[in-house]
Amino acid sequence: MSGLGAVRVVLCARESAAQQWLAGFERAFTSSGIAVELLFRDASDQDARPDAPQANVAIVWKPPAALFDEQRQLKLIFNLGAGVDALTALPNLPRDATLVRLEDAGMAPALGEYVLTAVLRVYRGFDRYAQQQRDARWAPLPLADKRDVTVGVLGLGVIGGAIALRLRDQGFAVRGFARTPKTLPGIDCRHGMLQSLDGAFGAFLDGLQVLVSVLPLTDETVGVLNAGSLARLAPGAHLINVGRGGHLVDADVLHLLDRGQLGAATLDVFGMEPLPADHRYWRHPRVLVTPHVSAVTELEPAVAQIADKLAAWQRGAPLGGVVDFARGY
Repeated sequence: MSGLGAVRVVLCARESAAQQWLAGFERAFTSSGIAVELLFRDASDQDARPDAPQANVAIVWKPPAALFDEQRQLKLIFNLGAGVDALTALPNLPRDATLVRLEDAGMAPALGEYVLTAVLRVYRGFDRYAQQQRDARWAPLPLADKRDVTVGVLGLGVIGGAIALRLRDQGFAVRGFARTPKTLPGIDCRHGMLQSLDGAFGAFLDGLQVLVSVLPLTDETVGVLNAGSLARLAPGAHLINVGRGGHLVDADVLHLLDRGQLGAATLDVFGMEPLPADHRYWRHPRVLVTPHVSAVTELEPAVAQIADKLAAWQRGAPLGGVVDFARGY
C-alpha cells in the first residue's frame, strides 16, 4: 500500500495508442478521486534510461525488459490484458512487486460471441456446406438436437465461465474444467490437474464434440492440447482455441486433422504471431485461421477496472486478479 498521497504511475504502451489510453486514465483517476502523476513510456524503446523518473506503479502492455531496468521502485504492476505469460517471462520483472492482470475489461462478451459463432458454424455444418459448394454437391445434413451436442470449456475463469454460460443459454450441453472447483448453474463443472489423462481431465475430455480452450499459458498448460488429450474427444470433434497458441502441439493437431480424428479446428492464437506464411494451418482444408481477433482489451472497462484497483491498493484493500508467480496466472 502506498498511503493516501499522490502516486506516480508510468504507462508503458505503444506510442500509437498512447493518447487515448492516457486520456482514459486521466478521466478514470479523476473520477475515482485518486491523486496521480501520470507518466508515459514508449514500449517500442528498447533502451533503458538511467535518468527515468521513478514510479510506484506501472501500467504495461508488451513492455520491453528495459522498462524494469530503469524502474527500480515499482510496488504494483498492472498488465493491460488477461494473459501475463509474455510479461512473467521477462527475467528482470520485479518479483517483489504485486502483478495484477485484467479479469475481463469487456473481453468476455466479444470472446463469447466469437466462440458461439464458431460453435454454431460447426453445429449448422457451414464448414461442410462450404466444401459441398466447392464440389457442387447438394446434400442436406441432419441437424442434431443441441442438447445432444456436448461442448467442453477448458478454463473456467471470469471469461471461460461467461463463455460456458453463453453456450448453455443457447441450449448446448456444456462441460467445464478448471484447476480448482467451480460452480456454474447448468454446467457440468470438473476440476483437477492437467498432467495426467487418467483422472478428472481425461474424463472431462471423453466424448466431447467440441472443445474450447480458454486456458492461460503456464508451465502446466504448455502443450496440453496434444495427440493424447485430443484423441479422447469424440471422433470428428472440433477444436476451438482462443487461449494461447502454446497450448497446442501443432504437429499433433495437424496429424489428427489429417486422420479425421479431429473434424476441424478454429484457431485464433498461435505460438508465433503473425502466423508464418508457410505454416500448414493456412492451407489446411479443415482449419479456420483468424488473426488473434477473438477479443481485444476495451479502453473504458480496462481503465475503470485499473482505477478501482489502484484506489483499493491505496486503501490497503484486497485486489482481484493478483498473479501468483508460482502458478503463472
